[in-house]
Amino acid sequence: MKDLIFVGAGGLIGTLCRYAVQQWFPVGAGGFPLPVLLVNLSGCLFLGWFFTVTPGIWRIPPRLRLALGTGFTGAFTTFSTFTVDALRLWGEGEAATSLLYILLSLLGGLLMSLAGIRLGQNMATRSGGGTAV
Repeated sequence: MKDLIFVGAGGLIGTLCRYAVQQWFPVGAGGFPLPVLLVNLSGCLFLGWFFTVTPGIWRIPPRLRLALGTGFTGAFTTFSTFTVDALRLWGEGEAATSLLYILLSLLGGLLMSLAGIRLGQNMATRSGGGTAV
């Protein structure tokens, strides 16, 4: 039961942060969904880094790992909004923009996750700690 509380608390903060980003970068009608792209790419970078450094360099309590990794990042990033935005663009006759968004999201997400993992591995090497992932 306590695990659920930690995931929920992290999720609440992640949701509020995503909402804030979407308010800072509003998208006009038919516009490119930049806020969702930024949220998802930064979430990929963070999660790749976080799950690399927490087992080796920073041994944090498992519940804090749940709160930040599963709760916060899970709520901060949003696959469902990504898919709805891609389909909205396509439906509005913006097929090229929709495909660009999909490509940037998928390739960018993979590259940002890899960058986060590499960053974490570099930190582990410098500190003499082990790495995961």
